[in-house]
Amino acid sequence: MIWLTWRQFRTQALIGLAALLVLAGYLLLLGADIHQAYRDTLAHCAGRPDCTGALAAFADRYQLRADLLGYLLLALPAVLGVFCGAPLVAREFEAGTHRLVWNQSITRRRWLVVKLAVVGGSCTAATLAAALLLGRATGPVAAVRGARFEPVAFASHGPAPAAYAAFAVVLGATLGLYLRRTVPAMAAALAVFTVVQLAVPALVRPHYRTPEHTSVQLTAPIVANLSKIGTYGDIGGLRVPGGPWVIDTSPILDRSGAPAGHTDWFRDCMDHSSLADLPGCLADHGIHVDITQQPADRYWTFQAVESALFAVLTAVTAALALRRLRTRAD
Repeated sequence: MIWLTWRQFRTQALIGLAALLVLAGYLLLLGADIHQAYRDTLAHCAGRPDCTGALAAFADRYQLRADLLGYLLLALPAVLGVFCGAPLVAREFEAGTHRLVWNQSITRRRWLVVKLAVVGGSCTAATLAAALLLGRATGPVAAVRGARFEPVAFASHGPAPAAYAAFAVVLGATLGLYLRRTVPAMAAALAVFTVVQLAVPALVRPHYRTPEHTSVQLTAPIVANLSKIGTYGDIGGLRVPGGPWVIDTSPILDRSGAPAGHTDWFRDCMDHSSLADLPGCLADHGIHVDITQQPADRYWTFQAVESALFAVLTAVTAALALRRLRTRAD
């Protein structure tokens, strides 16, 4: 049964292996370049009181490539679920080849379990290898930026992508078992997996541990890196030193803790300061924000919890597939 599954899956497996080898070669070369540049930057800063600017320039140099690779890893589980998982069972029902296997003393349960184990295990291992290589290559960039909790970074590093891939493949196979048509199963797998991938970071991930509440002083460099400063003091894109995950942010507050957005000095800064002078103008008034955050040292805990969550989803989905196979006669 394992040999038969390999023969059916070998085209996708060989294409995937070739793509993985190409990606691995590129990541090894990129990683060597990034790590050497990081060492050179640290050596250049040796003895200097502040290396912030040099490290920021280093991160900016590689940020685009790191982001693009992150998006690639983010999409990989969905691609595997659609092109490896969904056709795994549905294609056999369409062709009628499952009847031949079941007549060769192979039980339905064994037929499905071997398929899920071989294909799902291969996809999971390939995704884990790609995620570890990406983390190794772009590690210094992530360390400088302190943004490992950002949605794309979190979903493309560590063990979590492998758990996503396992779930996507089993989900695709299960939908193929229910729908018994390849194309509808592919479309359904993509839709369901996308919904899960959007819902978990927004609704579930923030609650893996109780968040902390604290205040952050808005210095001129922090203000300069904000992506948004609203008319009445609401902000966006806050990055706190140390790299915590900022879940919620209050509007800008003055020294007394009152909203600064309606004060005369705030409107004066917003209306009469240039882009270069605005951060300093605001920071001179001792502004701060209250935030809800998950500390940076919880990153690996969150990776483990999310991996376990998707492992449970994978097991439940596989159980639904086995139940469907047992209760429905061909």
